Amino acid sequence: MAAKRAQSKGQRSGGTLRLHGKVAVVTGGSRGIGYAIARTLAGEGCSVVITGRDPVTLKKSAAQIRKSVSTQRKPPQIVSQVCDVRDPEAVDALFAEVKNRFGELDILVNNAGISQAPTPVPETSVEMWRNMLDTNLTSVFLCARAALPLMSAGATIINNISAAAKQVFPTFSAYTAAKHGVYGFTLALREELIPRGIRVTALMPGATATEIWQQIMPDAPREQMINVENIAQAVLYAVLLPPEANLSELLVLPTCGSIGAKSSD
Repeated sequence: MAAKRAQSKGQRSGGTLRLHGKVAVVTGGSRGIGYAIARTLAGEGCSVVITGRDPVTLKKSAAQIRKSVSTQRKPPQIVSQVCDVRDPEAVDALFAEVKNRFGELDILVNNAGISQAPTPVPETSVEMWRNMLDTNLTSVFLCARAALPLMSAGATIINNISAAAKQVFPTFSAYTAAKHGVYGFTLALREELIPRGIRVTALMPGATATEIWQQIMPDAPREQMINVENIAQAVLYAVLLPPEANLSELLVLPTCGSIGAKSSD
């Protein structure tokens, strides 16, 4: 039983932490899927920088992750930095801090994103449209562009896109357009980085039990959705692949019916 408990914290046979010495940035890492990913990577000895726009929640989440890895012989660094990933200057400042603190970057998880209330196209405002694209699409471009000078062969970029990248949802036109755009960007980036040995993976979760459902569908059956920890384990699997393996897509869906087609960040 003791061995199983150790494994649940990221310890493997001989006490080896599989990401010891690695550095990751997880945008939108203060809650939901991003928080679960950050905590899972840290559990394997990876130093993690999490970002968000709410400084209070961000600081609290970082403290919780630090506590979860405090029993490691050499706990990794857990850094929180407020960053609006829609803002090029804020993104540049984020990765300047990563460079100053760590010198390099092994893992980038572009997780920050938002959804929208169901809205037919005639009622979709330009403000909503731009907010969807800036937050869900442009931010991925900005973070990848700023991160790449710090990455070398063997590094991994994971873009959390959602199942909406390949599915169409009426009354979610702005969100769907943004997610399809991120998928196209991910495909192009992957081909561009193959010669450099940097992997790019499209993470596409289906319905996941996070707070975002309060905005989309408050009465959605959470018990039928994927747990955020399942998504985090899928990301860990992708990150731990040998350098010569390039996992192009991770489509993670619940085993239920139509609710699995709904997407979540």
